[in-house]
Amino acid sequence: MSSRRLFSLKRSFSIVSAAILLTAGVVRAQSPDTSAAPLASGESSSSQSYQFLADDLNAAAEPAASGGGQYDNHGGGSKGRFSHWAFEAGAGANAPIGNDQGVITWGGNFTVGAGLHLSRRLTVLGEYQFMDNKIPGSLIAAGGSDTGNAHINSITGAILFDLVPEKWSTGVYAVGGGGYYHMSTNFTDFECCDFYGYEVPVTAFSISSNQLGGNLGIGIYHKLGGTYGDGTMRLFAEARYTFLNSPGLSYQGFYIGGGTTELIPVTLGVRF
Repeated sequence: MSSRRLFSLKRSFSIVSAAILLTAGVVRAQSPDTSAAPLASGESSSSQSYQFLADDLNAAAEPAASGGGQYDNHGGGSKGRFSHWAFEAGAGANAPIGNDQGVITWGGNFTVGAGLHLSRRLTVLGEYQFMDNKIPGSLIAAGGSDTGNAHINSITGAILFDLVPEKWSTGVYAVGGGGYYHMSTNFTDFECCDFYGYEVPVTAFSISSNQLGGNLGIGIYHKLGGTYGDGTMRLFAEARYTFLNSPGLSYQGFYIGGGTTELIPVTLGVRF
């Protein structure tokens, strides 16, 4: 091969190489810079796009989740562990009505209960109540005893319904229920004497009965605590008509009571 032909081939190769290098430099200059967001090892561009979309959705959901929680059933505020539970305790006085005014007199009562708040207005309760009433002095004297009392123990279920809008701090409610009642009537004499010389009460006569009964009433309440009186604690005052079908009894030749025993216990207390 002649030297002139060899020189021509070298010159052609040099021109082609220069053209290739120039083209590669232009393409590289025009391509987008991906160094700012490099892909992780083994991660595709489509999977990175899905990750960006998930992050955006989570960021949009955060304000809605932190804007306010659920409300409990009777007060506003966040829903707590015991927000559905209801508790109550109260005490007061009993007034006899109807035919019982000649058999029992005024007395006192004590009530405790627990249950569930089914909604902002509706509550169900299981209640225990003890009522202590005296027996009229004329009836005691006619039987020849020194004193006497009538005790009523009851375990009942009750439904409480709020009658006013939930935002009011003071309201009115209706309540009613029924269940098991145990009534005992006792006449007592005082006999001499104990170790210290004091008279000792001795039961002269007693009768008891078990029966079903019921109650129906109305009450008022006032909410305590909370910014707008929306706390869960409430002071209440209520009066219920209470009735039970107690049997009659005879004592020292005198017939006492019988039929329906009717009372109106008036109770003051606190409820959650």
